[in-house]
Amino acid sequence: MAAADTMTSGVAGRYASALFDLAKTAGSTDAVAANLGALSGLIAESADLKQMIESPILSADDQGKAISAVLEKAGADALTSNFVKLTAKNRRLFALPAMIKAFLALVAEDKGEVTAEVTAAHPLSDEQTKDLQATIKAAVGQDVSVTTDIDPAILGGLIVKIGSKMIDASVKTRLNSMKFAMKEVG
Repeated sequence: MAAADTMTSGVAGRYASALFDLAKTAGSTDAVAANLGALSGLIAESADLKQMIESPILSADDQGKAISAVLEKAGADALTSNFVKLTAKNRRLFALPAMIKAFLALVAEDKGEVTAEVTAAHPLSDEQTKDLQATIKAAVGQDVSVTTDIDPAILGGLIVKIGSKMIDASVKTRLNSMKFAMKEVG
């Protein structure tokens, strides 16, 4: 329960919790999760979209119009669209990625799944994501929901975080380890 309390604290957690309650009541948690997952992917892939979301200079109206166009193009359902537009209207669009992450964690918890946060250097294909889910499921013994963040700075490999456990198999970390080992030898 402490993990759930931590998950729903802060602005992102409160918004995610409210959306989860609405989606659960409407029986559309899977649809909203799919829409938010797709939106999260768009944000990760587009530097312009990410900049627009994080921009304090753009007005709430301008952000709302821009995000509405993105949602329409992505084919998001009404509940997801209304939620994201509300975050723009309330000047909370900067917290949207954290809201999405918190919402997906609430959905996974509701389904009895474990959430794995994966950081990769580039977007994973559907096949790679399915293979990763299967591998993690075999390791933890539970169904797994995977959320992916893209960070080119890790150069390659993956960083997988499940709860308080983290496995860092990134190229950047391995290179740093080699660098320190070389300094100790020389």
